[in-house]
Amino acid sequence: MKIGTKILILFLTLNFLSCKGIAQETETKKTTTEIDFSNTEKSSIPKPIGIINDYGKIFTESQRTELSKILYDYDIETTRQIVVVTVDSIKPYNDIQKFATDLGQTWGVGTAEKNNGLTIVVCNPCRQIGIATGTGTELILTDEVCKKVIDEKIIPEFKNGEFYSGIKKGVIELIEKWK
Repeated sequence: MKIGTKILILFLTLNFLSCKGIAQETETKKTTTEIDFSNTEKSSIPKPIGIINDYGKIFTESQRTELSKILYDYDIETTRQIVVVTVDSIKPYNDIQKFATDLGQTWGVGTAEKNNGLTIVVCNPCRQIGIATGTGTELILTDEVCKKVIDEKIIPEFKNGEFYSGIKKGVIELIEKWK
């Protein structure tokens, strides 16, 4: 695919993702008095807004754009999808890894046939980070590999207050290991 086509696809995708539809803002209300607690955890999972979901507001607009380009280019080149999510809380979860796994499954990160998604979740106030892999991804990016990337690439930058740099270095390292 020519570079001009890639740029056009990226531009159109980013424009599409920046648009809010009315359908997203309206909710249907149930008229039942029963309370179902079986989906309490999953109901706390936010709705996806793109490949970068900066609910915790730790990135600047230019950082989101740069990271989006890296992730979209990788997705187009390989059909492997990486999603980055920042949040202010993982409640009612206690384990960010479980939250990241449920979020990735709920959002359908990666392709269904290959189950080749990767979800990175950062909770700055909680001081936690989790990387969840699809079953097709975990054959290469094992828990040990992900932990090593977190410990050696991401956390040192976070300790200096450089959240974007930590995520970017971690993403680039994961992409290199996933080739």
